[in-house]
Amino acid sequence: MIRISSQQIFSGGINRMQDLNSNLNQTQEQLSTGKRVNKPSDDPVAAARILKLDQELSRIETYQRNAGLAENRLQQEESTLGDSLDVIQRVRELTVQAGNGSLSANDRKSISSEIKERLGQLANISNTRDASGEYIFSGFQGNNPAFAKNESGNWEYQGDEGQRVLEIDDGVTVPISDHGKGIFSTIPAAVSAEPGGTNTGDGRIDQVRVVDNSAFSAVSPDDIEITVDTGTNTLTAVTDTGDVLVGPPGIPYESGEPFEIAGVRATISDAEDGDTFTIRAGEKQSVFATFENLIDGLDTLDKGTPEGQAAYDDLIAASLQNLDNAQESIVKKQTELGGRLNAVESTRSFLEDSSVYSEDIRSELRDVDYAEAISNLSFQSFVLQAAQQSFAQVSRLSLFDRL
Repeated sequence: MIRISSQQIFSGGINRMQDLNSNLNQTQEQLSTGKRVNKPSDDPVAAARILKLDQELSRIETYQRNAGLAENRLQQEESTLGDSLDVIQRVRELTVQAGNGSLSANDRKSISSEIKERLGQLANISNTRDASGEYIFSGFQGNNPAFAKNESGNWEYQGDEGQRVLEIDDGVTVPISDHGKGIFSTIPAAVSAEPGGTNTGDGRIDQVRVVDNSAFSAVSPDDIEITVDTGTNTLTAVTDTGDVLVGPPGIPYESGEPFEIAGVRATISDAEDGDTFTIRAGEKQSVFATFENLIDGLDTLDKGTPEGQAAYDDLIAASLQNLDNAQESIVKKQTELGGRLNAVESTRSFLEDSSVYSEDIRSELRDVDYAEAISNLSFQSFVLQAAQQSFAQVSRLSLFDRL
């Protein structure tokens, strides 16, 4: 026979009601928070998985912010480059207009005045700032303007060649900036030419044009040095690295008549025996210098002499070529930006899918089933109430009532 004391009855009843009350409180907490797992003891295995999913979602959220920032920076740069293309295109139209032989000196000065305004506009565009106030084309020197005037009053690049990158997923980085030097400054210049420093006469070289890109590309970026032999009326040419392009007996030379060497056509006039001329094939020039040279030529060149007319024609032709090269440089960068934006968009889409998937799994593990929880709450309330009533009945039993 097992003896059950009154103390055991009371202790057992109280412990049972405490357990029932604890379960009821837990269910009430689940309903009030909407979470099935509110603390690790509710479901240790699920709690551990939920913690890992929280960390994963936090990682995804960080990368999504980075991807948004990268997209904004790239879109701003793309828009800025589009604005600069509009300016260059307008200057190109003005340059074509300036090539009209019927324009007066005042007409050319009017064109020059507008190009000056466009030069200032381009400088402002190249010094665009991002939302944090940093210059987007200054490389790592974001606090310094990308372009500023030097002591001579010409625009020069002031930043460095750094390129900022941002991680938008594990192991996935995307450049979010480009330095202005590569976009606006180191642009292939139109082929130019100049007399040798030892020449003693008035010989000049004009109308320098590239007419065969494949032949010219085989020589570029080496310069071409041409020597005149008036005794045989021929020209010979070598590169500045010593490669012979045209050796003896040379090609025919006639003052003022065009000739072609390595895909470049030009004319040499009034040369003396032994005069040399250099064709610059690998020069770089900023778009700002192109504007400045064009402005200077429009303001100062005198078309009243054959030499002045030839220099003016060369200026217009070289400016058009340099402007085309500047546009090509910017369009190439825009194409590159488009590729980066596509990569960012793909990564953002992947992150969004990963976020939805992780959210779904976490919801299954953490969130409460309201129908089930309400049913449990009703049942637990009923059980607790029955236990309380039975305990009240049992607690009133006593052997003294039978005496």
